[in-house]
Amino acid sequence: MSDRQWAALMLGDESYAGSRNFAHFESVVQELTGFPHILPTHQGRAAENLLFSTLLRPGSVVPNNMHFDTTQAHVLHNGGRPVNVAIADAYDPESEMPFKGNVDLAALKALLDLEGRDRIPLAMVTITNNTGGGQPVSLGNLREVSGLLRSRNIPLYLDMCRWAENAYFVREREPGMGSRTIREIGRAFFDLADGATMSAKKDGLVNIGGFVATRDPAVAARLNEAQILFEGFTTYGGLARRDLEAMAVGLMEATDLEYLEHRVAQVRYLAEQLSARGVPLLRPIGGHAVYLDVRRFLPHLSLEDLPGQALVVEIYREGAIRTVEVGSLMFGNSTDTGRSLELVRLAIPRRVYSAAQLAYVAESVGRVYARRREIHGMRYTHRPERLPHFTARFAPATAPMARTR
Repeated sequence: MSDRQWAALMLGDESYAGSRNFAHFESVVQELTGFPHILPTHQGRAAENLLFSTLLRPGSVVPNNMHFDTTQAHVLHNGGRPVNVAIADAYDPESEMPFKGNVDLAALKALLDLEGRDRIPLAMVTITNNTGGGQPVSLGNLREVSGLLRSRNIPLYLDMCRWAENAYFVREREPGMGSRTIREIGRAFFDLADGATMSAKKDGLVNIGGFVATRDPAVAARLNEAQILFEGFTTYGGLARRDLEAMAVGLMEATDLEYLEHRVAQVRYLAEQLSARGVPLLRPIGGHAVYLDVRRFLPHLSLEDLPGQALVVEIYREGAIRTVEVGSLMFGNSTDTGRSLELVRLAIPRRVYSAAQLAYVAESVGRVYARRREIHGMRYTHRPERLPHFTARFAPATAPMARTR
């Protein structure tokens, strides 16, 4: 967090109700998004819990460009079926299409025709698309998605965790957007939606916090009941009020163009360093992470070998660098559309690392790539029914080979 955010923590008005910090936080989110009803939560998955437990019923279908792990799990937990409707380019790691987070409009329309309004209580679009490599959604695409959904009277909610980074890419890549501010572009996105969920650890720049927002007062009233039961009173939502103050400051700081330029430049620098070592990456490079293309990195391993997890382990063994598998281990077949990505994500914390530290990451991953043929697969020793990447345990599929440094 910034010095201003740490200073904001000292301004905590810890009143149970009527906190000045909540009033400031609420006004900031309303100003940025235009959504009138703002319900704070302790983190993003809590916002998802409130939204899906309120709107879903058994048999519901929820389309999304690509569901992330907890989003998918909350849909399943509430008896729904998550369906990914991203464009075909989203599944091609080598495609340079600038907006690979876009929704496939034909696939979405076909799903709406098949399931009907009664089975689809809402649709979501994730900006940027984390599961697909931190790829942005274009404003033009979201405008068409919104129009299609509104013609069917289906609400559109955004997973807005990285909305400022998405706005940065729109400003950089979408015709006619280069002169608009991050806040203006973000507001154009929000004006097309009926609500949003937010994990403020991303484009809120805080250690903890999130919220769910909506335009619908009837939905807001139902969300409020669930919030009181599971999160806390409406003016704190499971957080200390000082955390709301830090979140209010961070949400505004995340829209600063110089900050975003530096943020994206760091990600691109790491990608350049990895590319110079021949490491296969998902392209184009996204806003918050570099994604390794596991299929090209470890072509000798099958999906049964859990290649993404094997690569995660080897990178940690090599350089004490923590990464995460984003692929068949994380998602299984719950959103199976006949297409999948096998990735390892190198997410870069904001305002933390120097170029020298990122160069060390590249050197370590480069050494793993140089000995990639020595890497063995993994097997489960414990596999929970859902969210296995959080609590599963693994062992080498075969005895690891001796290696030298």
